[in-house]
Amino acid sequence: MYYLAWRNLKQSRTQFILGVGGVALALLLMLSLDALLAGSEEDLVAYIEQSGADIFVSQEGVKNMHMAYSAITWRDLALARRASGVVSASPILYTTTVLKTEEADILSYVIGFDPDEPLGGPAEIAAGTAIIDPDEVIVDEAVARAQNLTLGDKVEVLGQTFTIVGLTRGLTNIVNSISFIHIQDFQKLRGDEVISYALLDVAPDQDVAEVAAVINGRNDRVLAISAADFSREERQIIKDMSVEILNIMNLSGFLIGLAVTALTLYTNTLRKRQEYGVLKAIGAKNRHLYTVVAVQAALSLVLGFVAAVSLVWLLGLLVPFLSPGMGLTLTQTGVTRVLAASLVIGIFAALVPAWQLARLDPAEVFRG
Repeated sequence: MYYLAWRNLKQSRTQFILGVGGVALALLLMLSLDALLAGSEEDLVAYIEQSGADIFVSQEGVKNMHMAYSAITWRDLALARRASGVVSASPILYTTTVLKTEEADILSYVIGFDPDEPLGGPAEIAAGTAIIDPDEVIVDEAVARAQNLTLGDKVEVLGQTFTIVGLTRGLTNIVNSISFIHIQDFQKLRGDEVISYALLDVAPDQDVAEVAAVINGRNDRVLAISAADFSREERQIIKDMSVEILNIMNLSGFLIGLAVTALTLYTNTLRKRQEYGVLKAIGAKNRHLYTVVAVQAALSLVLGFVAAVSLVWLLGLLVPFLSPGMGLTLTQTGVTRVLAASLVIGIFAALVPAWQLARLDPAEVFRG
């Protein structure tokens, strides 16, 4: 029966391409939207997760960076640094502003960091250097590519002109980008001595949660939180705010994709009604008919799924170059959800006409 299902599926090359292709396009819609949502979340927390910090220390009550303001003192930083198990404590200043180029104004998170500290700066440099001096800036390569910027060009940040000396990679998202300046420039432009966050490196043999608890117990003006929890809070804020529209799009695309998949497999089964009539005429039982139909539908889904995953992977390589700030990330959860739902709905849709055909006399099938 399995061999018969495969022969029946590829009997006509045109119908095979249309059937599998239709399923692949429906699955592509579901997978690409899910990958876009996952990619957007990954891009928006990229700095936090690539920072190398084990603990983020912020103003009491502040658990994230997106749409947040945090101010702690250098004394708070010193207290955190003296906690047992802390290897280093790197200060950063942080704000949301506009990166002005000759061609456009780009919304950007600006981070002021000390290049002499181990943490706080960009994790990956695509070109140039991460060791910056005053009046120098590092921008993301996606922004540079979109705005025709190169090393040595000038941009305006916080009302001051800076020279581009480095290009980061992977720090542009659907909301904004991230730029880096020297912490001394940031302090001078803001006109105060506070810092935004302290990034702590904890010794490998220490428990991060316990170190954070000690810091919180010694200083009620700050909140020490593990980088994993900080990233989780950031993701939740993003889901509650800027990416909610993508959730709606993802759900809509998922339902549309399932509907197209079901319709395609339903139509494919009806198209083979005479072949199934022959099976009935030569004595095949209903369970044999259902097996052939179910296997044929499953084969169409698996082949379409492989094609769709390959296309999404290819789009994941091309989209960042065509549209800076957008990325596609396939997740195991998303792939499993799409495959499981499409198998259930697709096989059920294929069995509906098979059940109808099984109730008919073979002669009626040929006359119809």
